[in-house]
Amino acid sequence: MTTSTGPLQGVRVLEAGQLLAGPFAGQLMGDMGADVIKVEPPGVGDPMRQWGREKAEGSSLWWPVVGRNKRSVTLNLREPAGQDLLLELVRHADVFVENFRPGTLEKWNLGYDRLREVNPGLVLVRVSGYGQTGPYSSRAGYGSIGEAMGGLRYITGDPDRQPSRTGISIGDALAAMHATIGALAALRHRDVTGEGQIVDSAIYESVLAMMESMVTEWDVQGYQRERTGATLPNVAPSNVYPTSDGQLILIAANQDSVFKRLAVLMDDPELAAEGSRYADHSGRGQHQQELDDLIGVWTAKHDADELLALLHEGGVPAGRIYKAADMLSDPHFIAREAIVRVADPKFGDLAMQNVVPKLSATPGSIRWTGPELGQHNDEVYGELLGLSADARARLASAGVL
Repeated sequence: MTTSTGPLQGVRVLEAGQLLAGPFAGQLMGDMGADVIKVEPPGVGDPMRQWGREKAEGSSLWWPVVGRNKRSVTLNLREPAGQDLLLELVRHADVFVENFRPGTLEKWNLGYDRLREVNPGLVLVRVSGYGQTGPYSSRAGYGSIGEAMGGLRYITGDPDRQPSRTGISIGDALAAMHATIGALAALRHRDVTGEGQIVDSAIYESVLAMMESMVTEWDVQGYQRERTGATLPNVAPSNVYPTSDGQLILIAANQDSVFKRLAVLMDDPELAAEGSRYADHSGRGQHQQELDDLIGVWTAKHDADELLALLHEGGVPAGRIYKAADMLSDPHFIAREAIVRVADPKFGDLAMQNVVPKLSATPGSIRWTGPELGQHNDEVYGELLGLSADARARLASAGVL
């Protein structure tokens, strides 16, 4: 599919970011139908073209995903001629996404005041480690630093070890998601008033926004959340449990009514009876470890398939811990098309995650995978901006394109 049918059809997004924090915002908007024009440095492009696993040298398997649904043009923003061309692109855009270090656009004479001179309705989305203001704003900021500053790293991992990390770039992804939410809200305001604005998405604040009541608990009670491994303190039972065939099944039965159903399945309804130490949420939390031990003894008597059948039939939330191979063969993933195959000119048929969320009337789509560097120079500069082939050739020879 190459024609957009998504809810952002007709919205044009310029994306001048690199790596993940800015480009993932572009991916999200492209998935929902926006025309995303990715502006990349000539000759090198976004480092995501090389990062991650490679099928062959210089052929990243990450780029087809994060670059999907985007048109690629090359442009040297350090050159005055490149800056002038960007302003022409801005004239035709609704949203401009960037994740340079704060002050970089201004250094290039492309600050918001100048951008809005050519397009008063422009929404400028700025993603950075620490935000556009404040004493840390000029520091270099990566997702990992934002995860640490935002509080996520401290509480991630086992209590007897140093803080760990998730196996993905979650800080960058959260900043991009909040940037996208901000862009959509700003577009709504623009549609009502005609006025654009700046969306300032900081990685550390995007992580902080996900930290539930951690700050409030410290502020009111002096309670500091700590690393707790596979469990959350006082939320029980919610853990992984062994089976007779050596697998691990996650069971989440921490709500009173659900725990009663689990106790019945265990042939021990008294565990959840009134007066039992496990009868309510507070009691189960206080005796979390011994309750997990009891459940583990029961689950170990069953193989994984038998255990899951019992739990599902009994209305107790449970499931396997999936890897990629499990996802590709799972009937629920298949039925909902959670993973789709997309044709790629370099790699052939590629499996990747589908667009989320699903919209009933105007669903998003994956129309193509990440393009070659500068693949759409003629299309964008020629058709959109009206530059002749000779003009494009001169700009290319001068190192602007």
